[in-house]
Amino acid sequence: MMPTDRNGYEIGETVEGFTLKSTSGEMISLSDYNSEKGVILIFDCNTCPFSQGYNERIKALHRKYADQGFPVLAINPNDPQVSPGDSFDKMVAYATDKNFPHTYVQDTSQEVTRAFGATNTPHVFVLNNENGSFKVAYIGAIDNNSRDASAATEHYVEDAVEALLNGNEPPVTSAKAIGCSIKWKRS
Repeated sequence: MMPTDRNGYEIGETVEGFTLKSTSGEMISLSDYNSEKGVILIFDCNTCPFSQGYNERIKALHRKYADQGFPVLAINPNDPQVSPGDSFDKMVAYATDKNFPHTYVQDTSQEVTRAFGATNTPHVFVLNNENGSFKVAYIGAIDNNSRDASAATEHYVEDAVEALLNGNEPPVTSAKAIGCSIKWKRS
């Protein structure tokens, strides 16, 4: 099912498969996660101060939930012609420098980013695997404090994943994602 409108996927919609190149050099497909309970998909980048501020929280989400069936998959949506710090080579160096435990891929065509309707970095889509189809269960921010993890009082992604792991609907299905705007290709 394609997004219901040009603004991307909505809660409950099935995500179409995709294949993108990871910083390990491998091609990674959404179908590679078919044995998982779901995916914490995060549009992320090297250059945005908000993304940088969330690095440790993103790594912690992967460490906490990958073994429970919800690994993090980070997608860099930025056009490196517009944002040279987001080139593939810089992504490889960044992922190595930051010791990313999660997969980090590049959306060079920006087609996946458009399909999701991602607008900024970081922008999270929690996908629940329902019999081999990934359905959107949560869209938005990681938590309610982009500047200080210790001051966050709402942990939207953790709450969504915990609910899904327990067979429930997330208590919050969307929250405004705060971050840098995606650097789109110039037409």
